[in-house]
Amino acid sequence: GGGVFGQARVRSQFATHRRHGTRRYRGRMRSWSSRRWAFAAGGSVVTALALGLPTDVIPNPVFGRPVPVTWWSVPVLVVSSILAGLLIATYVRDGESPADDPTRERVGGLGGLLTFFAIGCPVCNKLVVIALGTTGALDWFAPTQPWLAVISIALLVEALRRRLRSADRCALPSGSTSDADHEPANMSS
Repeated sequence: GGGVFGQARVRSQFATHRRHGTRRYRGRMRSWSSRRWAFAAGGSVVTALALGLPTDVIPNPVFGRPVPVTWWSVPVLVVSSILAGLLIATYVRDGESPADDPTRERVGGLGGLLTFFAIGCPVCNKLVVIALGTTGALDWFAPTQPWLAVISIALLVEALRRRLRSADRCALPSGSTSDADHEPANMSS
């Protein structure tokens, strides 16, 4: 229930939660060491080159494309590279040892792969041309590329969010006991 007022309250609570969550993640990144920030910067540059050179979004003499680079490809490349660099930096150990979850790596990897397809030349992608032909690549695949870009950025944001959220969790050292062994005794008996 609650009608319109109940929906507004839920939206307000959600917005408050999002603001506090964003601050918490920024706070965690502010505490990063210079070593971690160096990895973030290096990872961003390597990602930009790995995605931008073969797709010819970064002009170079080795790769070319018969279809011009779209206006949104460069911003997508920049945002994706920064997010990937930050994500890479979360794997740098600074004394703490957060528990690694392989699904986070898959989400980030999928985001990077989708970025490659999103900013790439639609008729240069052999898989797309084999499946759809050149005309299909231009008529069907090219219009989906902006959506792939949005999805890829969302996946990279989610992977980074999960990594930053898990930064507070520590893996139990091998041979340690579970939380059940450390529960306080029941005082009522």
